[in-house]
Amino acid sequence: MPEQKNLVRGPIRSVIRIAVQRTLMVIAIAALVACTKSPQTPPAEAPSTQSPQPTGLESIPPPDSMKYPRLANMAEWKNPYLVVRDDGIGFVDLSNREVHILKIEEIPAELVALPSGAWPYGRVVMIAQAIPRVPSDQTKADLRKNRALLIGTLKNLDVQYQEAP
Repeated sequence: MPEQKNLVRGPIRSVIRIAVQRTLMVIAIAALVACTKSPQTPPAEAPSTQSPQPTGLESIPPPDSMKYPRLANMAEWKNPYLVVRDDGIGFVDLSNREVHILKIEEIPAELVALPSGAWPYGRVVMIAQAIPRVPSDQTKADLRKNRALLIGTLKNLDVQYQEAP
């Protein structure tokens, strides 16, 4: 009788071993397939070198800091002047010192609309920050957000900026 048990156990062990090996192989293949990256399709018509998008300010020369007024005489600034406010961006009309409140998305069009004579120092603007009437945490956050958005917009336009003293 012991010989009959070995005759039965041997083939059963063999079948179990093969089943375990195949299961482990399937798991390994599934893991490899799950870990592979899906092929990425290249963007349609992606140029090899990206050229900057035209902004309308290309005709304005780069800034010339030798032409800027001294820091003590910043009231004599002749280039565009912007004031960061909690409710938007103030665009200072230098002819009458009137401030026009603009949304951040209006800044590019406003700068492009200026005549070339409005840029005697080149492509640079002055930035000042308004002091909020009610300095709450919300107005401070709005000031920081508007300043960051303005600086990002100016960088996209390739316009440098000077901080007002």
